[in-house]
Amino acid sequence: MNDDAVFMRRAIAVARVNLGKTRPNPVVGCVLVKDGVVLAEAATGEGGRPHAEEQVLAAAGDAARGATAFVTLEPCGARSSGAPSCAERLALSGAARVVIACEDPSPFASGQGIERLTAAGVPFETGLLADEAAALSQGFVHRMTTGRPLVAESDDGDGFDGPFEPHPGEDLETALQRLGAEGWNQLWVRRAGELAARLRAQGVLA
Repeated sequence: MNDDAVFMRRAIAVARVNLGKTRPNPVVGCVLVKDGVVLAEAATGEGGRPHAEEQVLAAAGDAARGATAFVTLEPCGARSSGAPSCAERLALSGAARVVIACEDPSPFASGQGIERLTAAGVPFETGLLADEAAALSQGFVHRMTTGRPLVAESDDGDGFDGPFEPHPGEDLETALQRLGAEGWNQLWVRRAGELAARLRAQGVLA
């Protein structure tokens, strides 16, 4: 395994700690490395802020110049708050290279992060360990593309945003659309339960 894969796998592990805690944002892991030494590492904060890249750059300070950032999901190219995006922050930090596992379908990324890095002349690569990293953001990607949270069976809900709980009398599709609009990415139902059977019958159980 080459060093890039080692550091990306570390970023994935860092992110996994906060899986299910960052809605409406996806959980992202970022590891900042210089001369083979990890300068800083972070995952998206609980509730979706601060972003992982923002945290590692703040922790590294001036040492970020010339470093490589390993990020599990494309850095945002715009922020809903109007603050500098993660792609802008990486460029301004003087990072020498950005290695990205997966592209982000969010309207605040969706190629914009890569475009900003390109415009700033920051070399980047995409696709490293993409299949492994994709598991971190599968619920978010599902919500971005369908408008509904991903719902899957689980024994304990570990790593999920919460349980899938329709309101009394609410049909499943209405509940899914409502929960998607509320920013829920990945919800769970008990294995072999009534809800799981109903969702499976409608073809919406992962």
